[in-house]
Amino acid sequence: MPDIAYEQARHGSSIGQPLTRRDGILKVTGAATYAADNRPEGLLHAVMAVSRIARGRVTHLDVAAAKGHPGVVAVMTGANAPKLAQDPDAKDNPFMFRLDLLQSDQVRYAHQPIAVVIAETLEAATEGAELLAPRYAVEPARIGLDVEAPQEPEAVGAGDKTRASRGDVEAGLAEAERRIETVYETAAQYHNPLEPHAVVAQWDGDRLIVDTPSQALATAQMRLAALFGLDPKNVLVRSPFLGGGFGSKGFLFGPQVLGVMAAKLVGRPVKLVLRREQMFGPVGHRAETRQTLRLGTDASGALTALDHHTLTATSSFDDFYEPASALSRYLYAAPAVSTGHSGVRVDTGTPLFMRAPGEASGSVALEGAIDEMAEACGLDPLDFRLKNYAEAEPISGRPFSSKALRECYAQGAARFGWDKRAKAPRSMRDSAGRLVGYGVGTALFPALMMQAEARAEIRADGTGTVALGAHDMGQGAWTALAQIAADGLGIDLDRLDFQSGRSDLPNAGIAGGSAHTATAGSAIHSATSAVLAQLAELATGDERSPLYGAGNAGVFARGGRLLRRDDEGRGESFADILARAGRASVSAEGKAAPDPASREAYAMHAHGAVFAEVSVDPDFGQIRVTRLVGAFAAGRIVNPRLVTSQYYGGMIWGVSFALHETAVLDPRSGRVMNANLGEYHVPVNADVPAIEAILVEEHDPHVNPLGIKGVGEIGITGTAGAIANAVYHATGIRVRKTPITLDRLLG
Repeated sequence: MPDIAYEQARHGSSIGQPLTRRDGILKVTGAATYAADNRPEGLLHAVMAVSRIARGRVTHLDVAAAKGHPGVVAVMTGANAPKLAQDPDAKDNPFMFRLDLLQSDQVRYAHQPIAVVIAETLEAATEGAELLAPRYAVEPARIGLDVEAPQEPEAVGAGDKTRASRGDVEAGLAEAERRIETVYETAAQYHNPLEPHAVVAQWDGDRLIVDTPSQALATAQMRLAALFGLDPKNVLVRSPFLGGGFGSKGFLFGPQVLGVMAAKLVGRPVKLVLRREQMFGPVGHRAETRQTLRLGTDASGALTALDHHTLTATSSFDDFYEPASALSRYLYAAPAVSTGHSGVRVDTGTPLFMRAPGEASGSVALEGAIDEMAEACGLDPLDFRLKNYAEAEPISGRPFSSKALRECYAQGAARFGWDKRAKAPRSMRDSAGRLVGYGVGTALFPALMMQAEARAEIRADGTGTVALGAHDMGQGAWTALAQIAADGLGIDLDRLDFQSGRSDLPNAGIAGGSAHTATAGSAIHSATSAVLAQLAELATGDERSPLYGAGNAGVFARGGRLLRRDDEGRGESFADILARAGRASVSAEGKAAPDPASREAYAMHAHGAVFAEVSVDPDFGQIRVTRLVGAFAAGRIVNPRLVTSQYYGGMIWGVSFALHETAVLDPRSGRVMNANLGEYHVPVNADVPAIEAILVEEHDPHVNPLGIKGVGEIGITGTAGAIANAVYHATGIRVRKTPITLDRLLG
């Protein structure tokens, strides 16, 4: 193909517009099909029987009683479960986790699946599961961070370094004019999206069709193919809609695979949906942490050393350690920085990625310690941050977009009214006599990008198609990616057929790490560029076209037409170009991947600053978050309406993290005692403050071709710490354990 100077319009009719969700009407009218809504002919219902102990063995199941119940078709146990082609405990990459698939009688955590009852009705399956009446050989449960001596893991998160350091921290602390050492603890939290994990599985010979909520269609397809010894092309995973994921649907878990096994066992389609309490165990959670920070400053308040160590927990049988200390590798400047992690093994399900893994937990402790250090120096907390914010990553030395964060501080502080903050704690009250406090927290999240593919087509009628196996878990990807696709093809959005949500479409990567729009969007950009380059070649090489000979000057697409870049009055429609060439359509595929050179040269993050106002009853310690203002810089904004919604969601989760959310485990049984949405507290409407999100303009040419950064997780980072700092400012009491509850203020 000749070298034609074709370029896409950087700002078309869709990108940058606050469009409403394309799927909104489907969702509010009930027409959107979620996994459990599928009802193939002959469908059976499966219900898991789960362990009521955390450690031991299953010694008896009354299978005969369950099978004798009217409507029960089969009971799947370790004795009759279909054989697997791959060991479910096998791991060959950091994103592969062990599954409980009835391979032994061993119990490793409470709510572990121990059998599956399959019946004609959900009620019969539920009653059959109760009739199993399991008996156990019980061993003492190991629960809590003090259950054993900590060990240093080989890696944290998904293969990240356990330790990282620069300079001599001990020397920096010894030379410091002021020093603090402080310990923060965060509670275990469990994923609770509106839609629980579910699967509808049906076999047709060696072909498998699975409807299940998934943040990673291709990964799920490959995992199922390996487990059942299938050609991946014979596995179709469908997930057009997800009712929330927050990281928990990035991988297939045991219950989903058990549904597939059950369908294979009975030879009929099977539906398996987790009950709410069954979400507390086999599908991941955020592990508790105990974080120790040591900071030192010189006489002017400049940091001389920062040491951040995290103690966390993983399961007894797998490895995932919350990388909470990693945030301190990036944010604040100091000649000496050291970060590390250690962990203990406990009898719970394996912790996994949960919205802002590492950053959410780590920011609470880091932002609290920064506030404490500011107080020790006699400096305003915001001034202290501005003084110590790094111009480059403290450990790697790669330059930040420091201007963006400083603009977030400035715009957020002005909108919030930070200058009205009294310096002394417990010195501000509202008209009702409640104590008022102001707090600030810095937000930071890496601007990640993964690999993806997309396919694009322009047809002779002037319409276009873009297809890729993308995922919309409620964040609006179906809308934002369609906006990128429409502008990439140079057509109006209503002329676009956007296809996603199936594993038989090009692999769009994982909707995780706040990277999906950047990753899938860049693949779309690549595919649409390629297809329009073909169209441009047809036109500029055709003497009958008004674009003939425009290859050097270049052309661009807009409104279903190709136009000369140096003379927009000269152009022609896609339909005319294709008709003259005798073509029904042109199509192309595109790929996207991170640029190693750019990522080696630059530190890539989204930035933000969150300001919180709280009021606290001086007698009873009741806390209300009354205002939140967040200012965020996240590169090019595809849809400001959706982005604002994501910021709101993250900030509300920050309220939950700071004041509400905790899983209470019984140290005797190892069971989560509040495994429901009545006692596992999350914010309701009355808890949500007045929220404002400021979209700070930022242009970053290095992150990806579109300049997009993620927005899904950064709202949590900074928010919980800002609230905790505001509670201290209101009360003069520094609570270093989340959630901050009444007893921790009054005790």
